[in-house]
Amino acid sequence: MKLRSNLCLTATLLAASSLAAPIAAESAAVAVPTQSQTRSTASAESLTSGLAQFAPDAEHRAHRIDYAHWDEALSWLVVPMGPSIRQAAPRVNPRTGTRRIYGHESRYRLEGNRVAFSYLAPDIRAAITEYRADLERVGTELELTAIPRNEQLAFWINLHNVAVIEALAGEYPLAEPGARSFGSNGATLDDAKLITVGGVALSPRDIRERIVYPNWSDPKVMYGFWRGVIGGPSIQRLAYTGSNVDALLALSAEEFVNSLRGVESWGDALRVSPIYEEAERFYFSDSDTLRAHLSQYARDDVRELISENSVVAYKTLEPDLADLSRGERDPSLSYLCGGVGGPVGSADLTITVGQCTPSRFSPNPAVQRLMSERAVKLRRARSRGIRSGMVIFGDGSYVAGQAPPEVR
Repeated sequence: MKLRSNLCLTATLLAASSLAAPIAAESAAVAVPTQSQTRSTASAESLTSGLAQFAPDAEHRAHRIDYAHWDEALSWLVVPMGPSIRQAAPRVNPRTGTRRIYGHESRYRLEGNRVAFSYLAPDIRAAITEYRADLERVGTELELTAIPRNEQLAFWINLHNVAVIEALAGEYPLAEPGARSFGSNGATLDDAKLITVGGVALSPRDIRERIVYPNWSDPKVMYGFWRGVIGGPSIQRLAYTGSNVDALLALSAEEFVNSLRGVESWGDALRVSPIYEEAERFYFSDSDTLRAHLSQYARDDVRELISENSVVAYKTLEPDLADLSRGERDPSLSYLCGGVGGPVGSADLTITVGQCTPSRFSPNPAVQRLMSERAVKLRRARSRGIRSGMVIFGDGSYVAGQAPPEVR
């Protein structure tokens, strides 16, 4: 299968890149900024928790962070699934001789990009951990609050997503992240302390609800944060940067709002993702405010649904892991395993799950099925005139004195 050979190549190239440290690059004649005395007002919650140190300053110095290595890694790690065609995925029937279904069977399974966790070798997982630590060092040693707001926002989104990928890769295989505990505090993924910046231990929820949401007034920032599950916003194949964060967030918003996992109509109510409930106290004072936000990114058919339904209700978040096989090993798939304590086949050999990898000669039927369904969906999207790629105008390069559109 072509997919399998491509992902093997992915692993080789990613391991070779080693995810080198991000570079904090400044424009000429600009020194590393010092602590500014003027800060924007932080939430009362942040002030009492020590997170006020991350509130953006009122004045900024020209500075950027280079995520070229994470950009390269994402292009290999992330498998694009294309836009939603607003049609539930077909029912999956068990194979002959078994009642068990392996792999994804969610009605949303053809929406949202996937991370190829099942193809991450131990050295690649270690490289991701090293990169997360490098980002933490940048956030600790650089005065984040004094660099441009877009640079700060890109940093927090990338750090959040790197930490989530690292945590899930460390626990893989798993079908539903919500069923596991993570981090030094043994909490759910959202509340696990996965990151430390400036001496402050942070969870993914801390970054979203206690740093970004209180300090950025544009609700499209919601769509940059990857939750690791099918039900959340999609992970992009590009790293966020100060130059592309505005455009990439808009594309992410468009994809999510026009997907079934984002907006549906059941009965007489508009059923929307719980990510809007999480952000409600920051951005949506009432249902009219939320509908106006959704309409901003909706296609004509979805905008019609939004206008027809006056009642807004939150649905549950689809909990399945956003990978290629739902973290399951099909029994028809052969695995090569290594261990310690003796030769393979001996009574003294100890083998752990992490030491087993799929045989290159045995493609995973669950992945094959998902990718075949994806191909059919993309053909339907093209026949309906739904754009199936992304276009970001400009080369994303940084030019001193010419700031990109700023996300406030």
